[in-house]
Order: sequence, then C-alpha cells, then structure tokens
Amino acid sequence: MPRLSEVIAELDALWPPERAESWDAVGTVCGDPDAEVSRVLFAVDPVQEIADEAIALGADLLVTHHPLYLRGTTTVAAGHFKGRVVHGLIKHDIALHVAHTNADTADPGVSDALAGALDLRVTGPLVAENNLGRICELDRPETLAEFAARAAARLPATAQGIRVAGDPDMILRRVAVSGGSGDSLFDAVRAAGVDAYLTADLRHHPVSEATQRAARSGPLGLVDAAHWATEWPWCEQAAAQLDEISDRHGWDLRVHVSTTVTDPWSSHHTSPGAPN
Repeated sequence: MPRLSEVIAELDALWPPERAESWDAVGTVCGDPDAEVSRVLFAVDPVQEIADEAIALGADLLVTHHPLYLRGTTTVAAGHFKGRVVHGLIKHDIALHVAHTNADTADPGVSDALAGALDLRVTGPLVAENNLGRICELDRPETLAEFAARAAARLPATAQGIRVAGDPDMILRRVAVSGGSGDSLFDAVRAAGVDAYLTADLRHHPVSEATQRAARSGPLGLVDAAHWATEWPWCEQAAAQLDEISDRHGWDLRVHVSTTVTDPWSSHHTSPGAPN
C-alpha cells in the first residue's frame, strides 16, 4: 500500500497547488504523511455527513473539492462544527485533502467533467489565460428547452433543479459551461459567441444585464444549475484518474465517490406569489 505522501504527490501532479487562486485554501488539511492508504473517498463538501461516510467506509483519505477552512481559522476545537470534522477524521486516521481552484483550472478539470456529464464535445477553454470553463459543441442542434432538460436528466437532482433564462425555442449549436459559480465569466461568454451558457449561482443583476444585452446583440440562453450539482461530476472524473494511477503503480487502491447530496438547499416551493 502507498503512503499518504505518495498519493498526495500524485494528486498534486493532477491538480498543482500553485495553480490555485491566491485566496484559496488547497492541499492537505490533516493526515500523517507516513500513514498507509488503501481506501479513498471523493466528495464535493467536507461536511459532517461526508466525514461520517468516510468513517463508516473505513477510508484512509478523503478528497474534497471545497475547502474546509477557506477563510482560515485560529482553532480546530471540537466545539465548532468544522473542528468536529477534523477531530473525527483524525480520531479515525483519515486524512483530508482539498483540490479547489487548482482543480478548476486543470486539464482535465471541473468543467471538463461537467461537459462530459452532459455528453458535450469540448473544443477549448472559455478563458484561455487560466483554463477556466469550456466551450462545447452539441452533437446536433437542439432547443434551449431541450438542453435544459438534458442538464436536468444528466446532473444529480437537487431542490433547486434547473433554471432557464431565454427563449425556450431558440436553437443551440455551441454552448459554454463552467462548474461552480460562473456569473463572473459573462464577458468571456459573450466574446466566445456561444448560444447558451450553463453554470451555477447566477445572480439577478448579472442575468438581467446579460438578457438585456442579448436583446440587442443576439440571443443568449442561460441555464442555472445548483453549485453542488455542477461540481459533483468532477468527483467521478477524479476517482477515475486516481484509479488509473493506482493501476499504474500497482497500489490496488479502493476508490469511492460519495453520492450523498450536500447541496445546502433542502426543498423547493412554487406559489402564485403576492400581488404586485
């Protein structure tokens, strides 16, 4: 069995930590470099449910996309919910490793996994300078409504579901995708000349401005999925990459992907609404 330090070296080669944004917190949160690793669990969020799953699975390493301490901390006391995660993992000899924006900019990265889940053909990055997002082509033209239905069928189900802005009957041939929060990339989307953009966490004002601009410069369909749902496919991609590494080295690692939905929204309601 490999040591943790050997596995982490391979993960850092896949997602170099120096490619992370300066504000990010990536790398190994806890774990003994000399400990042996036989079972690995991939997940999006390092929350208590996932830590409990890693413990029940008998994992030696938990790899998550989102950081546990993105904004830093001065304590890992178990009186805090994040501290309890750390205490539980250490008590059961489970290491925690994070690949966040360094996985976003990798090749393949988070947006490649999203494109793959939607069965799209990637033609290049949306933002070439840092390899963010992907420009993709559809196998055949389809309407915005059909594309949204494709996303709803291929991505994990969440309370939010899929939101759409634009003419549902508009025809799409080229689309852009970006896993996670993507409304900061609208300038790149417009420059790419795509017919639609699928991402997550789209806010009112950027969407309003994008649709108003599209009314003057040409239609742009917007498809907004849950943040967790757009990044979960990366877990499957990353697990497959580690499986290949394990086979190459003869490590015989057992690699798992959590299917626990850790999207924070729990329900969705519709109503006639209050009178204007």
